[in-house]
Formats: sequence, structure tokens, C-alpha cells
Amino acid sequence: MEYGEQARRILIELHQQVPLEQMAGLIQHGTTSTYQHCLNVVLLSVLLAERFSIAVDLPTLVQGAMLHDFYCYDWHQPSPDHRWHGFCHPRLALCQALRYLDLEENCRGVILSHMWPLTLFHYPRSREAWLVCLADKYCALAESMKLDDWLRRETQEFGFSALSILRKQA
Repeated sequence: MEYGEQARRILIELHQQVPLEQMAGLIQHGTTSTYQHCLNVVLLSVLLAERFSIAVDLPTLVQGAMLHDFYCYDWHQPSPDHRWHGFCHPRLALCQALRYLDLEENCRGVILSHMWPLTLFHYPRSREAWLVCLADKYCALAESMKLDDWLRRETQEFGFSALSILRKQA
């Protein structure tokens, strides 16, 4: 994986700037945490870019994939604040990310458009946004149907697990 080491370094840097661990205790799909889901989307996006030789801005791809669901609440718990979760969480994730980082416009677009076509007017406008949008759909389906074992193995093999990222920071 040519992009693997670079992607891991970008994730380490992101961990130093953003409290991503907030996502670890929140369930996303099935039994998969929001944190693991985002790692899965990072991995699959990077694998797709590499496999199909798609020229991407790797920091934008990795940051956008890791932050696309950085909204930090349990959307399974009924609440008027997130009744329209599917439509609203991309903007909430972006606002939360902007509290910690000054993201480039392309990265903002990756986060805002990952739910397309549900978010009709926020459609993917870059290769990075398309990769994250497609990877997110695949990962959501695989996690919901408990077909994501290979993603978990791959994220750990490439050093994308939370523990290995934090260990290699020191």
C-alpha cells in the first residue's frame, strides 16, 4: 500500500489536533463505533485511490474521511436535536471539525457531500469527495450487515487502529 504510511502519518497528526477518541464510544452501524467506521472509510478510500491509480490530495482524502462523521452524539437516541440526522450531520461534523482545524475548501466539501444523494445540493465535486462518498456507502452497508471483518483486519494490518496510531505517536 503505497499511500499507507503517508495516510498513517496524516492520521497521527490529526489525532494530535482533534479529539477523535470522542467517536470511539458512539455506535455508528451495527456494533461498529463511529471511530472504527471512520477508519474503515479512510482505509477503503485510500485503497480505492491506490488500486485505480486515482490522483488524490492524500491529506484532504484522509482528513475528510476521518472527520466525515465527527458530530459526536448518539444518533440512535431519540432527540429533537438530531431528528433529521441523515440530512444534518454532515454540517454538524464540519462545524465540529472546524473547532479544531482550519480545513481547506476541498476537505470541507468532502465532509459536506459524503451523504449525497440524501444531501441533494451538496454533491461530491472532487475525486476525494467521490471516493469518501462511495467508501462511506460501502462501509455502512458492510457494517450494518456484519460483513466488515476484512475492513477491521485491514485497518489493523496497515496500522490504522486507534491503539497503533497512538502508540506510534510517542
